[in-house]
Amino acid sequence: MGTPTIDRPSQEAAKVLADPTAYADDKRLHTALAHLRADEPVAWVDHGPYRPFWAITKHADIMAIERANDLFLSAPRPLLVTAEADDLGKSQQEAGIGLRTLIHMDDPHHRKVRAIGADWFRPKAMRDLKVRVDELAKRYVDRMRDIGPECDFVTDIAVNFPLYVILSLLGLPEEDFGRMHMLTQEMFGGDDDEYKRGTTPEEQLAVLTDFFNYFAALTASRREHPTDDLASAIANGLVDGEPMSDMDTLSYYVIVASAGHDTTKDAISGGLHALIENPDQLARLKNDPGLMGTAVEEMIRWTTPVKEFMRTAAEDTTVRGVPIAKGESVYLAYVSGNRDEEVFADPFAFDVGRDPNKHLSFGYGVHFCLGAALARMEMNSLFTELLPRLESIESAGPAELSATTFVGGLKHLPVRYSLR
Repeated sequence: MGTPTIDRPSQEAAKVLADPTAYADDKRLHTALAHLRADEPVAWVDHGPYRPFWAITKHADIMAIERANDLFLSAPRPLLVTAEADDLGKSQQEAGIGLRTLIHMDDPHHRKVRAIGADWFRPKAMRDLKVRVDELAKRYVDRMRDIGPECDFVTDIAVNFPLYVILSLLGLPEEDFGRMHMLTQEMFGGDDDEYKRGTTPEEQLAVLTDFFNYFAALTASRREHPTDDLASAIANGLVDGEPMSDMDTLSYYVIVASAGHDTTKDAISGGLHALIENPDQLARLKNDPGLMGTAVEEMIRWTTPVKEFMRTAAEDTTVRGVPIAKGESVYLAYVSGNRDEEVFADPFAFDVGRDPNKHLSFGYGVHFCLGAALARMEMNSLFTELLPRLESIESAGPAELSATTFVGGLKHLPVRYSLR
């Protein structure tokens, strides 16, 4: 089918989704997304260096596409990358050396691979882990007190707490935590001048090589000497009675080790920033700790750490009456869905008591985030420890968002505070 004819304002608005710097500018981003939701909720985006796609900006349409996982597939384009990086990634996959995480897979293979790590994130496992998470929350709030009265909350606290939790769950030695953090920043920060490694797809994909080399050694160790940790479960996982391929195994580690902490860091730091920017909500939550559950959900909606996933139509179909041809890609704009006026009352208000809160930050359907319960527990533990001890807090400089088209949030949050 030919390129659709659309009005100029919508065409300009839709370009923000193919511009990493837009995600570092909340006003610009949300102004454009509000326009799309109102005037062209299924919008064609043709903006280099990315291949064209359909932007899906309404909550109901995103959920419907996620439900139709036989019609809208993760392969071959699970997220937005440049055409050059896309081609390089495909050639690597064909050679058996490319990243192939749960994000990249479709059922039935996706379901079988997902099951290997699922038990480590079920309610019983979370209950068993809670004591340790609470201990770590106290450690990092104590650290915040000790380094006060000012800190960069992102780099000093929000990064380290969930990093320590997920890498402890994997069973990695503490001396390797810094290396995992750096590689994660480089992988998710490929569009950010502060984080990225190099400027070419080859230089940025070298980050994956470093990840793979590390986890290949870990796999060999855990297969020879299994231990009681998630790394051993992955190393020795079976699909249809056979060991996972090397690439599936290494990719499993990468997604757990990276997304397992970086997205939570974004929600924690963005959540604290929202409380600082909305002192009435901070006071409300401090006065009524019973709101912590809904407050955590609102922080997750507000920050939306995973900005998008993409799906490719397996057959000709329509979305909201717009024809989508077989082979065309749709971009699920979670950030937009989480501000949909038809779903959220006063969506641009940060409300710690918001209920219901049907946010899309963990995805929906078969690809619902494997670590959602862990992220919720970590946030609950940290803010439950922090708020009763917090006597005052304010910004000590401008908050900075990362440039991205995939995963991101605040990279700096200077704060001044008094903490018991």
